[in-house]
Amino acid sequence: MGLQHAPFGAAEYARRIAKTRAAMEKAGLDAVFVTDPSNQAWLTGYDGWSFYVHQGVILTKDGDPHWWGRYMDSLGALRTCWMEGATIHGYADNYVQSTVRHPMQDLARILRELGLEKARIGVEMENYYYSAKAHAVLTAELPNATFADATALVNWQRLVKSEDEIAFIRKAAKISEKVVRTAIEKSAPGVRKNDLVAEIFHAGITGVGDDWGDYPAIVPLTPSGLDATAAHLTWNGAPMKAGEATFFELSGCYRRYHAPLCRTVFLGKPPQEMLEAEKAQIEGIEAGLEAARAGNRTADVCNAFLDVLKKYGLKREGRMGYPIGLSYPPDWGERTASFRTEDETVLEPGMTFHFMPALWMESWGLETTETILIKETGAAEPLCNMDRKLFVKD
Repeated sequence: MGLQHAPFGAAEYARRIAKTRAAMEKAGLDAVFVTDPSNQAWLTGYDGWSFYVHQGVILTKDGDPHWWGRYMDSLGALRTCWMEGATIHGYADNYVQSTVRHPMQDLARILRELGLEKARIGVEMENYYYSAKAHAVLTAELPNATFADATALVNWQRLVKSEDEIAFIRKAAKISEKVVRTAIEKSAPGVRKNDLVAEIFHAGITGVGDDWGDYPAIVPLTPSGLDATAAHLTWNGAPMKAGEATFFELSGCYRRYHAPLCRTVFLGKPPQEMLEAEKAQIEGIEAGLEAARAGNRTADVCNAFLDVLKKYGLKREGRMGYPIGLSYPPDWGERTASFRTEDETVLEPGMTFHFMPALWMESWGLETTETILIKETGAAEPLCNMDRKLFVKD
């Protein structure tokens, strides 16, 4: 199908491949085999719920990338990738979950056909989608090749977004505003949490105007009360209660691009300690946004927030943000830089982060976050337009 169904044009994909090849050359690699579905989509446009089986993209020093996967999914690659059919490869279904053969045997055949049997090949060792068995079979099938760890090599090339990508993230941000507003508006004592999450999903998938919603890489996180002292609980069928806070960690998604947004609602009268923490959190976010400038470090954003917390006598550990953009389950983060005290990554215009300085205390949680864009000059731009506060429904 070529570029007919791909999300971006030829120049955008050429830019991405050139950046990746420069990183490959620096790492001394003849080729990379990319299994992360976000990286596959970024390089080729491939989009399908097939990452539960072995698949990936082969990128060499020249020519178009090659997509490889299950035969039935290769038909989806023909529909979504920008490359022509000669670079789409599908293996037979008898490789799937077989005890006598493995898909990596077929991948090794493709690599040999591409003249890579003695090459230095990068693979994503620390990745959800590349198993220990896959690596063992692939290295056994290609004993004369050298395999190097290329974890996050492509991820780092994704850190600075193009104008086309930023336009998609802005569309996702509008959907994020809608889903968080829906969550807050529908929250009330007696509302079953699963019914509330159904409303959230409906708002996200219907999207905003002509900008339809895709499935987010993380399901709605909506814990209440003591459950909100933990960061990553989802939902159950229990009714919401007066006297409890519920935080919503949500994101709209447009063409696989995300813009996470978190807000907290309290049903009733919040305790004074939560109101004091809210004041500190919001002041800290403003300080962090001021520090999130091109030329500063990611650590500067984290430290600016922590300095405010210290003034209020509060402590927080852990990272406070990460890059976002194109993602698939189970995570909408790009797994590269972080807003943490030891991270020295220099901020550049076009980077997009989820600034996530949530507070999880002994009896409640308070999440107020922003997706931000690093600008050419000045402080970072929050991409969602929503009041930055604890929402109280008395």
